[in-house]
Amino acid sequence: MPIDDGDDTDLLPLPQAGVRHRTARRPGRDGEHPSPVAVAVAGLAATLFLLPFAGLLWRAPWTGLWDELDQPEIRTALRLSITCSLAATAVSLVLGIPLAWLLARVPFRGRALLRAAITLPIVFPPVVGGIALLFAFGRRGLVGRYLFEWFGLRLPFTTTGAVIAETFVAMPFLVITVEAALRTMDRRLEDAARTLRASRWATFRHVTLPAIRPSLIAGSVLCWARALGEFGATITFAGSFPGKTQTIPLAAYLALERDTDAAVALSLVLLAISVAVLALLRDRWFGGTA
Repeated sequence: MPIDDGDDTDLLPLPQAGVRHRTARRPGRDGEHPSPVAVAVAGLAATLFLLPFAGLLWRAPWTGLWDELDQPEIRTALRLSITCSLAATAVSLVLGIPLAWLLARVPFRGRALLRAAITLPIVFPPVVGGIALLFAFGRRGLVGRYLFEWFGLRLPFTTTGAVIAETFVAMPFLVITVEAALRTMDRRLEDAARTLRASRWATFRHVTLPAIRPSLIAGSVLCWARALGEFGATITFAGSFPGKTQTIPLAAYLALERDTDAAVALSLVLLAISVAVLALLRDRWFGGTA
């Protein structure tokens, strides 16, 4: 006859393999309670980011803001910035989507090196990019000399040069975003289209592009915003000529020396555009969380 020692642990169910058991935690609205030191350091970090924007809003000439933006040179810079940034985005879409597809789908020797070269404009100073563009497309550059001798094309210090500079620094954002989407999409949809004898172009246009549409839109918006705010490569490769290459960032920099209100007004325009871009991409990059 078995002896009952009063221990009922044998009657408890054993944990099943593969089943994760959560530790009991006291429910709370905001999760864990951080230490005061962590809160202080986080507040200092947040202040570091918020204070410059607060200073810009505090200094803004709210009463005469429209008058500052309505000046002829400011309107010209705004129009030129929008035109060049949209052109750079269009060029990035035409060239960047095939490049992203190549990096995502075609294995070849040197692919990692090519991907690293494409991401370089993101990490190195834009002024360095402008200098590199000069030595590549200048009148005495690696390719620019032949463009000038054979076709009479001179790219530096022109509106076309400004578009090239903006494309150079902005297209990597589109390529990286689209490549990631192409790598993670369900390839079975494309395989099904191919089994129905759809051509590669028809499959790409009717299956692949709709499948990566959110990433394509997000990459395009990021590309456009980066092109709109480009400064270093543009002023180095294209210069700062009013009505020709002087975009909003260049105009804001030059206005800071003679008209602070105009510089602040232009800065507010770029700030508003950046906030709008982050709001549009909120669901894509931040999951729509509060």
